[in-house]
Amino acid sequence: MTHPTLKQATGPQFTRIYAIGAARGDLSVPNDDLVGPIDSSDEWIRQRTGIVERKRASHDVFAVDLAEAAAKEAIEGAGIVPSQIGAILVSTISNPVITPSLATHVAERIGAPLAAAYDISAACAGYAYGIGQADSLIRSGMAEYVLVIGAEKLSEYVHPADRSISFLLGDGAGAAVVGPSEFPGIAPTIWGSDATKRDEIHMTGTSIQFRDQEAEWPTLWQNGQAVFRWAVWEMVKVAKQALDAAGVTVDDLAAFIPHQANMRIIDEFAKQLKLPEGVVIGRDIETTGNTSAASIPLATHRLLAEHPELSGGLALQIGFGAGLVYGAQVVVLP
Repeated sequence: MTHPTLKQATGPQFTRIYAIGAARGDLSVPNDDLVGPIDSSDEWIRQRTGIVERKRASHDVFAVDLAEAAAKEAIEGAGIVPSQIGAILVSTISNPVITPSLATHVAERIGAPLAAAYDISAACAGYAYGIGQADSLIRSGMAEYVLVIGAEKLSEYVHPADRSISFLLGDGAGAAVVGPSEFPGIAPTIWGSDATKRDEIHMTGTSIQFRDQEAEWPTLWQNGQAVFRWAVWEMVKVAKQALDAAGVTVDDLAAFIPHQANMRIIDEFAKQLKLPEGVVIGRDIETTGNTSAASIPLATHRLLAEHPELSGGLALQIGFGAGLVYGAQVVVLP
């Protein structure tokens, strides 16, 4: 069979992150505001999680509002205009509607209504998933610039009396503009899942059960001990794979930016990786809380604000959570 030779798209050899934007919930919620229904204390929460307070959004502030603000900061920092964005990827588990996607809502709001736009449902690993996909989309020639956003309003899915996860959760959005580069700026992404453990973090009910009055409003729940063990022991292996794929060691890193799940997990992670003392570690959870898909870009944004000398250095970032899914890569900080 004869046919014309097909054209296949190709793009630049390398990509990098140009800029990061951030938006946090407008309310600061200290531990003391939450301890009554869970019969706990400020000291207990601090010891178990490292959280002093978390940022949450007001009733009329939604995930899309946070995403829009973070996106606009990232676009301005990247020095591009919205029309140059070929794709918008929003990682979220808190879009209040099944469809249309939060990404299309953001596209319209930021002035890029013709960009390809879709949501990524990978919870705490979603930002790393998005960065990996942005890298591939650009190098394959499908987009010149890609906007990657992690945006969550997790306070909508909190049960005040839940002792497993509710007091951890916060609201926020982080955004990154990814584009072509003259040097390697995003190393290969290591991603995957352990779906046999997908029930270790789950919703307490479904929208169908809520509709039929068979269950209360669905909220988040986790098996804390099982998630802790998985995050520390299994995710360290993934982090080492990401370093190997990048061709670097911990001695080459300027920063380590894990998903802000729990300060104890972050501390144990750093210990298992044997990070040198000079590596700056993202610890945004202390005053922001766990914002799922938004946590890595929010922590990155804060690190760069507090340590501008990190710009141009290498950072190992890793997300892990509900699914159970994970994603990690080494990137050059913008």
